[in-house]
Amino acid sequence: MNKQKTKAVREPLFHVVKKSDIPFWQAWLIRISAVIVALLLCALLIMLLIHANPLKVYRSMFDGAFGTVRRRWNLAQALVMLLCVSLAVTPAFKMRFWNIGAEGQVLVGGLATAAMMFYFGGKIPTPALFLVMTLASISASVLWAIIPALFKAKWDTNETLFTLMMNYVAMQLVTYFINTWVTSGSGTLSPMSEYGFPQVGPHKYFLNILVVAILTAAVYVYLRFSKHGYEISVVGESEKTAKYIGINVKKVIVRTMALSGVLCGIAGLLLVGGTNHTVNTSTVGGRGFTAIMVSWLAKFNPLYMILTSFLIVFLQAGAQQVSTDFRVNNSISDIVTSIILFFIIGCEFFINYKIIFNRRAKEDKK
Repeated sequence: MNKQKTKAVREPLFHVVKKSDIPFWQAWLIRISAVIVALLLCALLIMLLIHANPLKVYRSMFDGAFGTVRRRWNLAQALVMLLCVSLAVTPAFKMRFWNIGAEGQVLVGGLATAAMMFYFGGKIPTPALFLVMTLASISASVLWAIIPALFKAKWDTNETLFTLMMNYVAMQLVTYFINTWVTSGSGTLSPMSEYGFPQVGPHKYFLNILVVAILTAAVYVYLRFSKHGYEISVVGESEKTAKYIGINVKKVIVRTMALSGVLCGIAGLLLVGGTNHTVNTSTVGGRGFTAIMVSWLAKFNPLYMILTSFLIVFLQAGAQQVSTDFRVNNSISDIVTSIILFFIIGCEFFINYKIIFNRRAKEDKK
């Protein structure tokens, strides 16, 4: 009986093994190869679906991002705002605290900024207004981030569901205040451009770019070289190890989420005070969720996030231009974007793991 059972057992054809660290150039070679394969596949689909020259489509994508000075500045603005939100979620994600609430945290920061502009604009000196806007935005976002952190630290609640739920609460708060401020019933708060940040440098978006560049360097140094950054890494690897070596895990969770709140508050401040000068439920525009992908692709490295953020916003801008130039709906451009992102994300498997085929399984199969 035991012999029959032994004969019935078949070893798998292959098994997956985690790789040790591979050389930097080899990892990037895999990523570049994935992009090339994705572009070739997209070219084939373009010819089959819309009967267009793939080279013209790719040229249209490039033109959509870099064709004019205005498009280049818009690309830079979109890049830095996505990067700012990505920086906000990174400390928590590196700690394995799954903060899905950046969308809401940025939104309440933007709401607080708009409230200060609405109530104090023209009534207090401009420097004081800017200071109040900054403090209000950061405070609101920190509060929104700390609430789920406290529940996680004290009662071990599910932070994914908690932070996701608070996104919808934030949207309803924005809707409530807009309906309170706008008595005409239009549901739209007019831009308050006269109370926004002044233009610094050659373009109105230059201030945003400068602020996010400083934040990127600061977050990189904080995570890489500070004691707090080390504690975040240890907690992310193992809470038991962190407790064993004397790290207060609950304190690290709350402190790290407070940092995420500060960065989300700055993002909300820049979106409302420096860009839109108003607020609505779509002010963040899904950046809170896209930032998760940006952070993961960059392996929580703020410097690599510049590249991943650029890739996302380039594809988005290019996809919009393709839809306009070829008079097709967004589905085609979205398909192209999705395929490229799928290959880029999928290639990480081959960077981190390898497939080992079992010879004995092959012989059994024969």
